[in-house]
Amino acid sequence: MKKYLLILVLFISLAQVAEGQGCSVCTKTAAGMDDKSARGLNGGIIYLAFLPLVLMGSIGFAWWRYGRNSGASGK
Repeated sequence: MKKYLLILVLFISLAQVAEGQGCSVCTKTAAGMDDKSARGLNGGIIYLAFLPLVLMGSIGFAWWRYGRNSGASGK
């Protein structure tokens, strides 16, 4: 199980390196916009990031809660 977790973490870290260049493109695009358009771009980024963050947070909370409950009953 630890082997699969290590492989998953490795793939996630490599994917972030490949997508890191998108931030510079967004910065250059937002720099050429007026204030209202830049706020719209930032709002869209937050809107798109909301669902994955909620899913990861829910899974992490459930994992933490399950680990805490199973650790207390094992003693």
